[in-house]
Amino acid sequence: MKIVIPELDNPIIKEALVSFPDLNVIPAPSLESAVNLIVEKKADSMVSGIDYSSRDVLLACKDKIELSSRFFSSCFVAKKNGKRLIIADGGVNKIPSKEQLYTIVEDSAKTCETYLEETPKIAMLSYSTKGSGGKNPDLEKIYYVIEKIKKDHPEWEIDGEMQLDAAIDPRIGEKKVKGSTVAGHANVLITPDLNSGNILYKSMEHLGGWTMAGPILQGFEVPLADLSRGSSVEDVILTIDVIVKSLERNK
Repeated sequence: MKIVIPELDNPIIKEALVSFPDLNVIPAPSLESAVNLIVEKKADSMVSGIDYSSRDVLLACKDKIELSSRFFSSCFVAKKNGKRLIIADGGVNKIPSKEQLYTIVEDSAKTCETYLEETPKIAMLSYSTKGSGGKNPDLEKIYYVIEKIKKDHPEWEIDGEMQLDAAIDPRIGEKKVKGSTVAGHANVLITPDLNSGNILYKSMEHLGGWTMAGPILQGFEVPLADLSRGSSVEDVILTIDVIVKSLERNK
């Protein structure tokens, strides 16, 4: 298991790696050279981004590393006081089409199975709960995704559209979405666009005190991490842990 990290001189990376004394880490002088090591099968994964923008990381990866899904996306693994959540997509897709939104849900649910080792309970987040907000093209995309996921992946649980409080608070979930097995108990939160996803994860991290792994880039043939430039040591540790577990699961 070899992980290439092109920013090994960053002090936050150095401190985080103390928690992984047995990890086989490969240096690289640049982002492009790190990606080349992936392409040449000399590295199994990459953790980068703490000194690069997400745009830089995605441009380096998207035309060189093969996709395993129709589209690529990102998710965050959020952790606080023993509670863990998957949040997507807060890093890549600006205004996803219904097909892109479906792929975001599918790959985020698989990340949930891999890292959380839980059955995905997927909440499709919105300003609206079960039609309370009236009609909107964004809601039609959500309904499409819900029906297709139910058909393609009956082993998962999915519901929506619903507001954030209904998704994560059992009392509010029961009041707003009676009888739902997802409302109040969601472990995968899907936002409708990049604006809401990015604001949600940064609010949780900087106002709510959650540790955030990622963005974890999904849909590529190897697990990849595009760290936020604001990542803390704890964020990096959690990110590396997600990548390591993904590699172990893919053996």
